[in-house]
Amino acid sequence: MKLIIKYTWRYKKYLLLSLLGVVGFVLIQMGMPTLLKYVINDSLMADNPTVLLPIMLLMLGITVVGIGGEICMSYANSRIASNVIRDIRSDMFVKTQSFSHAEFNQFSVSSLLTSTTSDAYQIMIFVQSMLRSALITPVMTISGFILIINTNPRMFWVVLGATPLLLLGVYIVSHNSMPYSRAQQLGLDKINLNMREGLSGLRVIRAFGNEGFQAKRFEAVNEEYCGVSKTVFRIMSIAQPGFYLLFNAMIVIILWTGSQAIGHGTLDVGTLNASIEYVFHILFSFLMMAVLFIMYPRASVSARRIQRVLESTPSVQENLESGVTEAMEKGTVRFENVTFSYSGSEEPVLKHISFTAKAGETVAFIGSTGSGKSTLIQLIPRMYDVTEGRILVDGVDVRDYNIHALRDRIGYIPQKAQLFTGTIADNLRLGKRDATREELEHAAEIAQAADFIAQKEGGFDAVLSESGSNLSGGQKQRLAIARAIVKQPEIYIFDDSFSALDYATDLRLRTRLREEITDATMLIVAQRIGTIRHADKIIVLNEGEMVAEGTHQELLNASGIYYDIAVSQLSEEELR
Repeated sequence: MKLIIKYTWRYKKYLLLSLLGVVGFVLIQMGMPTLLKYVINDSLMADNPTVLLPIMLLMLGITVVGIGGEICMSYANSRIASNVIRDIRSDMFVKTQSFSHAEFNQFSVSSLLTSTTSDAYQIMIFVQSMLRSALITPVMTISGFILIINTNPRMFWVVLGATPLLLLGVYIVSHNSMPYSRAQQLGLDKINLNMREGLSGLRVIRAFGNEGFQAKRFEAVNEEYCGVSKTVFRIMSIAQPGFYLLFNAMIVIILWTGSQAIGHGTLDVGTLNASIEYVFHILFSFLMMAVLFIMYPRASVSARRIQRVLESTPSVQENLESGVTEAMEKGTVRFENVTFSYSGSEEPVLKHISFTAKAGETVAFIGSTGSGKSTLIQLIPRMYDVTEGRILVDGVDVRDYNIHALRDRIGYIPQKAQLFTGTIADNLRLGKRDATREELEHAAEIAQAADFIAQKEGGFDAVLSESGSNLSGGQKQRLAIARAIVKQPEIYIFDDSFSALDYATDLRLRTRLREEITDATMLIVAQRIGTIRHADKIIVLNEGEMVAEGTHQELLNASGIYYDIAVSQLSEEELR
């Protein structure tokens, strides 16, 4: 509830407008029965038509004020609810942008999507109902009780006696539906996860002929969600008739006691009619509040899930205000006794890694699968933070940098090239928004992407599908490399970024990189010896440890692990 109030309270002007609208709304709901009482008693029952005209004019005035109040209240409430969901989604997006890989492991992507879409929507629906019910109920109840006490005190005790029953019913419904509401949102997470995996892995599923198995998996989680939802709706379906039963029972009691009072001459018809209207509006406002409390468990679960994300502290601090933005050196990378463990892992992934990459050098990393190559280079742009030791870029500990200043120095090309919906030019400009067409063309030529871009209809203005699904793996990797070249960073990080390229394209690309990029530092993770044999320094990793360091020729003589990899890939002539 704290989260909902926090976001709602931002719009005080609209809240004030809504409150003024509530006053107008209550005026017509309570004023009309009061005036109708005078019409019945002073005009119709007394056969005195002269008082009818001023009362009717007053009714007309109250109607106009009430309609104006209803319009103001609806407008203000809609604006607040719309702004609240917009703010929550914006804050969720900004927050997730600051997450490191560790937070994405803690909060699954499917859960974050559910929170940003479904949970935020649940809060919007609740806010709309809350603003209407929470403001109308107290104003309507207080004014109704005052009018009943003044006109028919006996009815006041009847209504007051029913109030605890209403409150008890609201509590029982809210308490029983809370765990099912939580399970409902978790079930939605599972549905999103299965849909996401099923769509992104559709080719693999079809290749293995596993459509039926995947359909059964989805059906299982969908049935689970359906079962929980049925339980929630069952509780609601029992609750509403229960409230209506109590509601109608109160009206029957009031009619019975009122007719007896009229028979004894202690109550007039106009007052009974007004009392019924007062009680009706009091009970109806309580019913609105009861519906709000029925909605509350699900909104509360959604708010807690969102609040958990927004209040989480990223493990990688960005230092946006106090971080270093300038450095004396340029293009140097130094690891000093670096050890790294993933959260919850018993064994370190990297152990006591130390090396230096000087400005303009090409340093390569090779080793068996799982040796820690990709993890090592992801520590440089702070995808994770080191567990022990430190990493210095341009002589400054990466943890002391303003994270934007650090990443501005780096051009990172992941193994799985991530492209975005939009044109090829839009994707290449991701690292440099003001890049000219000439810069894009030059980068594409270096990355060996110019030919296939030219073949696309529209060239650089050709539109890519989601994640670049209308490109091959090699084409996506070349665009990702071109994107980094457009940025012109001090340090290039290639995380096995040539793996989808054929050997000839790989060779041409590396040749052009050596010719064009002479002053930047290159860090290359590779599986192929041919990709890194001309590097200034090659570091061999094995089970998270740095077991050898040197040039290609030096390592052939000094490192058994490197030699074994080379023998498996190179001919005898190439080994000489």
